[in-house]
Amino acid sequence: MIEAAQFVEAARSRGFEWYAGVPCSYLTPFINYVLQDPSLHYVSAANEGDAVALIAGVALAGKRGITMMQNSGLGNAVSPLTSLTWTFRLPQLLIVTWRGQPGVPDEPQHALMGPVTPHMLETMEIPWETFPTEADQIARALDRAIRHMDETGRPYALVMQKGSVAPYQLTGGGAMPEKHALPVAQAKWTGRTPEQLPTRQQALERVIAATPAQSTVVVASTGFCGRELYALDDRSNQLYMVGSMGCVTPFALGLALARPDLDVVALDGDGAALMRMGAFATLGAYGPSNLTHVLLDNGAHDSTGGQATVSAQVSFANVAAACGYADAVESDDPAVLDGVLAAARERAPGASGVEGTRFVRLTTRRGTPDGLPRPTITPPDVKTRLMRHIGALANASAQ
Repeated sequence: MIEAAQFVEAARSRGFEWYAGVPCSYLTPFINYVLQDPSLHYVSAANEGDAVALIAGVALAGKRGITMMQNSGLGNAVSPLTSLTWTFRLPQLLIVTWRGQPGVPDEPQHALMGPVTPHMLETMEIPWETFPTEADQIARALDRAIRHMDETGRPYALVMQKGSVAPYQLTGGGAMPEKHALPVAQAKWTGRTPEQLPTRQQALERVIAATPAQSTVVVASTGFCGRELYALDDRSNQLYMVGSMGCVTPFALGLALARPDLDVVALDGDGAALMRMGAFATLGAYGPSNLTHVLLDNGAHDSTGGQATVSAQVSFANVAAACGYADAVESDDPAVLDGVLAAARERAPGASGVEGTRFVRLTTRRGTPDGLPRPTITPPDVKTRLMRHIGALANASAQ
């Protein structure tokens, strides 16, 4: 058995200062230790997949991060582990607890996940080893993980058995950020007919005009949103997500938290937002003022044939307001989008009058231009280009 400080401090000396996850009783000593150290950062995610996406955003910023979860949460994390971290080569250290380990009595809900945990990791091509239980094992385990992460750009897992870490009490420093729900969101509907609504292309043109490359990063959700942004103007400050549906907001949150000097715009879609609505609560609690959440809502899964979503009956702005966003508005008028993006652009770093993330939902027309191309730049290349653009590659190699 080791002390939480022994592992966390060894990890800190190797550049690991960012943590995200969902608690497990095995992880309690780590979480309690990190929460009480103001120089370390812990984000409590709504689910394990969001935590993986958030630490992927930290990796995009050129920093090292650790995602912690119970092995039952591997199911929630499969999508970002296989289509975000693996595809874009965004490394992170995973600490996965081994509930239901064969031969160790546990609750019935772990009876299947326990035996299959190693196989799940291996199927996802994530090398793993058991978590160190002796102090002299820690450095070697971390160095093996870092070597793999640096050589491949992909995650490495430590599987934690019961009783690996001694208890560590939470005596202070565990309070959540001071955020409060807005009294009400703003709704600025003009009553436009479906034919009068702005197109996604028109909305994206406005986003491009309002996000100067030198100071802004734009992360576009999977599907036609990213493809259309690429077709309009393939800029070095843009990243086009593939797969990992619903993960664009925690991914952008990780980047925005790790790089407060940048303005980050997350381009979301209604289907993606509905898939992981817990992320609204995470952004409401932790979202910084250098992050803007833009939801382009055409009421359909456009890239899979136009099947309707249930977004027409959802007030996303009121969800954002109730979750603690600094500002939330929804409209069918693209001028409202212009106003939110202008307010974000005019923000003075560290001196904004609006503390927290802004949200805008713009209702758009269904449909996509004919012959919409797919990006010819590969996911690893678009990631590397963006990291070079924001000066993150030097940070990553220095670690």
